Amino acid sequence: MNINSSINENLQTILEENLKLADQINPQEIDALVNKIKSANRIFFMAAGRSGLALKMAAMRFMHLGYNVYVVGETTTPAILEGDLLILASGSGTTSTVISAAEKAKKQNASVIAITADSKSRLAEVADYILLINAATKTDFGVSVSQQYAGSLFEQFTLFILESIFMSLWQESELTKEDLWPKHANLE
Repeated sequence: MNINSSINENLQTILEENLKLADQINPQEIDALVNKIKSANRIFFMAAGRSGLALKMAAMRFMHLGYNVYVVGETTTPAILEGDLLILASGSGTTSTVISAAEKAKKQNASVIAITADSKSRLAEVADYILLINAATKTDFGVSVSQQYAGSLFEQFTLFILESIFMSLWQESELTKEDLWPKHANLE
């Protein structure tokens, strides 16, 4: 087997699977997420594992756009309060730390949006709004939903959809790349 041919085929599979998900996104769910982002006092992001990495990347972009953002679990993250938004991601919707964060946020009257692949999960039940991504979860070992390993498709698409929302909000703001640049990390 030629490794370059295999890599190219796999790249095509990954791109095709993500494009298929893009066609399945519910516009009302996107509208709810965008409206909550725009109206939130502060935005908190939380997920575990690779979903957590995707949300950290998204948090950085929203910070570049001027939103007041925090990543749950960082030592400088303040208490969530009424008027704040918590964006969570869990493909299975069963990650205990994510569910616990959702429940605590709700007790503070913060808004909770869950990005998940399971609309009937505990996380979906707790959240005010869900963004459903019809991808395989980490425990789905079949190939009917995705050829990729575990929750890879869910994690990729979580980043893609949040990047798309960022881009749309950025375009709406009419800020230039130069306007955003001063917020870019300079202690690297």
